[in-house]
Amino acid sequence: MAAGSASPLPSDSPDIVDRKAEHIRINLEEDVAAKGVTTGFERYRFVHRALPEIDLESVSLETAFLGRRLRAPLLFSCMTGGTSRARQINRTLAAAAQRHGVAMGLGSCRVLLEHPEVLPTFAVRDLCPDVPLLANLGAVQLNLGVGTAACRRIVDLLQADALVLHLNPLQEALQPEGDTCFAGLLGRIDALCASLEIPVIVKEVGWGIAPDLVAALFEAGVAAVDVAGAGGTSWSEVERHRITDPVRARVAAAFADWGLPTADAIRLARQAAPEGTLIASGGIRGGVEVAMAIALGADLVGSAGSMLRAAADGEETLDAAVTEITDTLRITMFCSGAPDLDSLFGSDRLAIRGPTPPGGGGVP
Repeated sequence: MAAGSASPLPSDSPDIVDRKAEHIRINLEEDVAAKGVTTGFERYRFVHRALPEIDLESVSLETAFLGRRLRAPLLFSCMTGGTSRARQINRTLAAAAQRHGVAMGLGSCRVLLEHPEVLPTFAVRDLCPDVPLLANLGAVQLNLGVGTAACRRIVDLLQADALVLHLNPLQEALQPEGDTCFAGLLGRIDALCASLEIPVIVKEVGWGIAPDLVAALFEAGVAAVDVAGAGGTSWSEVERHRITDPVRARVAAAFADWGLPTADAIRLARQAAPEGTLIASGGIRGGVEVAMAIALGADLVGSAGSMLRAAADGEETLDAAVTEITDTLRITMFCSGAPDLDSLFGSDRLAIRGPTPPGGGGVP
């Protein structure tokens, strides 16, 4: 694990902390992959360039996000916090983010507002001073009394570059403790964007964001949208493993194939917001799929589940996972004739090898 062992939380830790600990355990130990739905990347392949007319060593993965340079277009997606184990994972991830020059997201920080004693489980800026750091809060909390001042407090405590609001209506509907007051939320997001001094990003947690909402979110003033499509970790499956009532567990199981596949979510989002900053996440595995996500329209690519498992195993495993992705991405770009991310983005380097995806048309 990364530097520093954590003091255990009190034995009477609050329910929200217990839930976070259970989420980590389930993600690491149980099969929580989506069932019956794929990311959609299997429908695409790159057009191989036998004569790429570039040198491999000249291929650049560099990009910029939130005013900071990145050595690769990667984000450790918002995952965890609030527990001793989460502290170890977050600090392992943050140190790796600094070493590899990639962005870092934190898990939902709502618990900080109620239990400030868990701040050390989120505080990682000392380990990643040069990369974009994202705080995170459930968007529904804006309907439950969390206003601009509280959001500002979270951002200030964590020295974050942006606040991510996550949308998870299906998870909240299935969770015994879930908050399902989503009415009027777009207006509150609009108001927060107007009043908060740092960028606001909106993401899903694994079921995708339809293109009309992508457009509406950018109109509301968000700085970026993470489409977080289906095909990776399914949080309905995570919650199913927490549910003890067999009827409710079967209700959760009914949604194992729910959501908009990640590849479709990216492509349709780019059509809806040609100039918007888009993050792609949701079951993206390996550098070839990272390249596909960028070719379909993403500016940045996030990974959660695979990075969580690697971080839990330790720094060497995490470093190897990131290096594998970046090396594969670089070779994919080389063999596609793309010297940089701008050349790969929105290009004609992808070919469809299966049925035309929803929405018609080809690769943008």
